[in-house]
Amino acid sequence: MLLSRLAHVSQEVAATSARSRKIALLAELFRGADADDVPIVIPYLAGRLPQGRLGIGWKLLGRPVTPASEPSLTVRDVDARLTAVGAVTGTGSQAERGRLMGELMAAATGAEQAFLRGLLTGEVRQGALDAVAVEGLAEATGAPPADVRRAVMLAGSLRTVARALLAQGPAALDDFRLTVGRPVLPMLAHTAASVAEAVDKLGACAVEEKLDGIRVQLHRVGDDVRIYTRTLDDITDRLPELTAAALELKGDRFILDGEVIALDGDGRPRSFQEIAGRVGSRVDVATAAAAVPVSPVFFDALSVDGRDLLDLPFTERHAELARLVPEPMRVRRALVSGPDGGAAAEKFLADTLARGHEGVVVKALDAPYSAGRRGASWLKVKPVHTLDLVVLAAEWGHGRRTGKLSNLHLGARTADGSFAMLGKTFKGMTDAMLTWQTERLTELAVEENGYVVTVRPELVVEIAYDGLQKSTRYPAGVTLRFARVVRYREDKTPAEADTVETLLAAHPEVTR
Repeated sequence: MLLSRLAHVSQEVAATSARSRKIALLAELFRGADADDVPIVIPYLAGRLPQGRLGIGWKLLGRPVTPASEPSLTVRDVDARLTAVGAVTGTGSQAERGRLMGELMAAATGAEQAFLRGLLTGEVRQGALDAVAVEGLAEATGAPPADVRRAVMLAGSLRTVARALLAQGPAALDDFRLTVGRPVLPMLAHTAASVAEAVDKLGACAVEEKLDGIRVQLHRVGDDVRIYTRTLDDITDRLPELTAAALELKGDRFILDGEVIALDGDGRPRSFQEIAGRVGSRVDVATAAAAVPVSPVFFDALSVDGRDLLDLPFTERHAELARLVPEPMRVRRALVSGPDGGAAAEKFLADTLARGHEGVVVKALDAPYSAGRRGASWLKVKPVHTLDLVVLAAEWGHGRRTGKLSNLHLGARTADGSFAMLGKTFKGMTDAMLTWQTERLTELAVEENGYVVTVRPELVVEIAYDGLQKSTRYPAGVTLRFARVVRYREDKTPAEADTVETLLAAHPEVTR
């Protein structure tokens, strides 16, 4: 597929707000794509590079290059060239990367150059999200959309499913089954304002402790144990404690969903930063494990004895979990129902907070496991308002913070896939965090006016705030009150950040 075709469709998708039109445009694009094009086309449409960050900024892209008169670049050619740029390191690498980028831009037409600049600087945000791409792929191949969504859920990759569909047709979906050893995207929770609201919505339910750790998915086949993060990264070698725990369980073929936590000497949870640092340690795992030992806490079973449990109600999945996993390794929970359910849930929340955990997750007993989706049958409740937002820009600090990027510009996702600024904050940052975020945001910088550094919207930060108030200064018409940084969420992508719609729905007292 020519890059010019992709660039044109990207522009058309950006120009329409109608979901049906976006689907039709993507379906037409997929019909004209080879199977080997799709692993490149899909991330390009969503504004992502298959290679990840390449460190190509305006210093390389700002150099004027005479565009080609006719399109000749294919998406695979562009992908190969960008891979080559990313592989350049060492002495003279900047000049060589500049040369390679110059050759690429010279081979591109004006429209292609504009698309490439937007792609490489993170400015391709036309709302062609994976959910829309799934619908377009289904329309292009004649496959039922629900079957495509399930295949993507089980494969953990839209690109993998798309390649198979375009190569083999709808029959290829039969190959995507829940398989021990192949991770699936985890089920996620929506936010509820209170446990009373959550119980009222769900009826008979389980109220479980919400642990401030690292989400893990554990797979075991015989003596082989694999551990994956919520982003499907394999971290088995970093967590020998989990492998040992898995090998002590009764079964020898299963998939479990849970959390990794660390406790201090008093049995209270250690900070998320400590746990994240431990899980991120790759070099001296033994020393890291001695300093911050971790343990698993499981709350769901996806497969036991090779049997797919995803479609079973939560009650039955938990029964399988309880049969396999001893109580000390299972999350604390309470079953509530009836008129007194809300009061019982409130007491459980209070007990959970007293134990040092961050809140609860309320789960419907009759709900299946909706892998890869934020299901309405799981509702999380925290005692303070928090949001996962994207850093859009930062301001240079002054006084003690001179030389550090301090005041963050915070954005929430909008319906069209862009970000709306909700306000700023410089609160809640330690000296170590200021140093880290200055280095990280400098890497993401796309523009600087001497005071404000605009960055690619790639970094997710958890923000606590006291409330919401109306404001004509910001595009959503509201701003956060007393916002402060809780932590950075490098385990989350910008697509997982909270939306303006979610924020407004959580504060009807402001928006009505």
